Order: sequence, then C-alpha cells, then structure tokens
Amino acid sequence: MALFLGAMLVASPAFAQQPDRWERFVAAFDEADLVSPPLKHQIVFVGSSTIHRWDVASYFPDLKIINRGIDGTELSDAVKYIDRLVLRYEPRLVVVYAGDNDIGAGKLSEQVSVDFERFVRAVHTRLPETRILYIGIKPSPLRWLQIDRMRLANQVIKTICERDDRVAFLDFDNLMLGWDEKPRKDLYVEDGLHLSPKGYHLWSTVLRPYLVEH
Repeated sequence: MALFLGAMLVASPAFAQQPDRWERFVAAFDEADLVSPPLKHQIVFVGSSTIHRWDVASYFPDLKIINRGIDGTELSDAVKYIDRLVLRYEPRLVVVYAGDNDIGAGKLSEQVSVDFERFVRAVHTRLPETRILYIGIKPSPLRWLQIDRMRLANQVIKTICERDDRVAFLDFDNLMLGWDEKPRKDLYVEDGLHLSPKGYHLWSTVLRPYLVEH
C-alpha cells in the first residue's frame, strides 16, 4: 500500500488528461466573487453534489460559509480547481465531501486517498494554518454494492488524517445505517444517493461543533 501511494503521488495527475468539464461552473463562481467578494478567513465547503445541495445558510445561519460544491465532481476536480474554489478565500477551515462519484466511476480506493493527500498538500503549501475536515464517503442505497471500496478509501483517508492535527476525518457510516445494517432510506431522496432534509439535518447537527470550534 505504501509503495502504491508513493508511486501515485509522484505520477502525473489523472485529471490533467481529462477534458475541462467543470470550467463553466468554476467560472460562475469567479463572476459571483467579482460582484460580491466573500470575506476571507471563513469556512469553505467544497466537493460534489452533497456539498452543492447543502443549504448552509439555513443550517448554519450564524456562520460565514462559502459553498463551492459542484454536482458530479470528483476529488481530483477539487484538486485541479483548488486555487479558485478554496485557496483564494484563505479559509481557516475547509470542509470536504468528495470521493463518492470517484468510486462510482470505477476509481480504485487507493486513488481516492491519493487525491485527498494531494488536496491536503496543496492547501497546506499555501495555507499551513488552515484546518481540513474530510467527511467520509457515505453509504447509500444506490451505491451499496460499492460499499467495501468506499470503506477502504475511508480507512486510508482516516489514516492520513491521523498523521496531522490540522486534518480531521468525520465518519457518518454507522449513523446512517438502520437495524438491518443497510442505509436508512429516510436519509435519502428518491434517487437513493442524495441526502434528504432529514439526512442534512443529521449531518449538520454532527458537524456543527467542528465548525463552531474553528
């Protein structure tokens, strides 16, 4: 595992070979920032649709949160656009949820963990005091058959987080399972992938102490 991760870290990033699928979404954030520049040193949420659909203003009305989630993105996309989605705001805390789509697209668990380590390195190279909170890949009815690969990715990412006091791992896996140890359907909308209001309430309640503390 260590040899694999080392080789992946020095290899050319996979996203460099992909078409620029997300530029128009990132450009929309650029334009919004020109019209109304967000305050720096706040909290940034970044990642895929779970982040994008999170109504942070409603769940955290007392906190200044910049939501930079984009539907369908993978963790490698957060790395690719890190300057424009994260670093420009010089946040004191970054909350990350990504990796779900990566596994769904067939990426290896180890590749997801490598992309997370790249993300952390990119943040701390420019902003060494910034804290990073990674929300572990959630179990969902739609992707239940891929849960073993998701849990492996979570396990490796958690190990990475344990090496640095500036990085934390937040695991919702057990909290989202029912008596049958399968994902609770009430926490998801009809597609079996995205969180319902009840799911977001659970996540927001557990996450709040981390946001307030920092």
